[in-house]
Amino acid sequence: MGEKKEYLFGYTPRRLAIGQATVGTLAHVFGRVRSYGLENVPLEGGLVLAFNHFSMIDPPAFGGRCPRRIYFLAKTEVMSAPGLSQFLGFFGTFPVRRGESDREAVRKMREIARAGEALGVFIEGTRQHTGVPGEAMPGAAMVALQENVPVLPAAVRGSESWRPWNFHPVTLAWGQPMSFDGLPANSKGYREATAEIAREIHRLWTWLGEVQAQGRPRGLTVPPRD
Repeated sequence: MGEKKEYLFGYTPRRLAIGQATVGTLAHVFGRVRSYGLENVPLEGGLVLAFNHFSMIDPPAFGGRCPRRIYFLAKTEVMSAPGLSQFLGFFGTFPVRRGESDREAVRKMREIARAGEALGVFIEGTRQHTGVPGEAMPGAAMVALQENVPVLPAAVRGSESWRPWNFHPVTLAWGQPMSFDGLPANSKGYREATAEIAREIHRLWTWLGEVQAQGRPRGLTVPPRD
């Protein structure tokens, strides 16, 4: 028999299956989630998934649809709620102190990418209440440049209007992986890469508006970057 594989923070394929079968299914049903471009997600190798963020349904919507195990970040205020820390931690979520340097969180982010796993980052750092993607923070770009892994931008639309009582449809668009081999792993490189990621997420979000106006037809292909 081969050696038993060790998984980061105990997040095993079994936990992924449980999460997608429970929380992911609930998000799909109550959010009427439709997803485009999942074929763009690499199935192996270190990866940073960069998302915009409107609602609490976003993490289970993305996580429930993604063919890979996603390790998410969550602000410490959320993780400090009684019982919630254990629940989210079971599904691979770990806390980060928003608005200040958190070396332990950065270490974990880099460890995830270095181990060939998928790190999920909501690039604005918090939910947006304007209905449009907000200013992007440099965390996703920093990990990608330091660990030399690609970033896959993905956008959500519709969740800004979703509430537990209205079941507003939520739509996801998964873009293509972006590499930043020519950029330095310093503040200048982080800024440039972050700007590119933010532009791509906004482009995907704009396209989702057109898709929603068409009634969210099935089988559409996410248009590639120019």
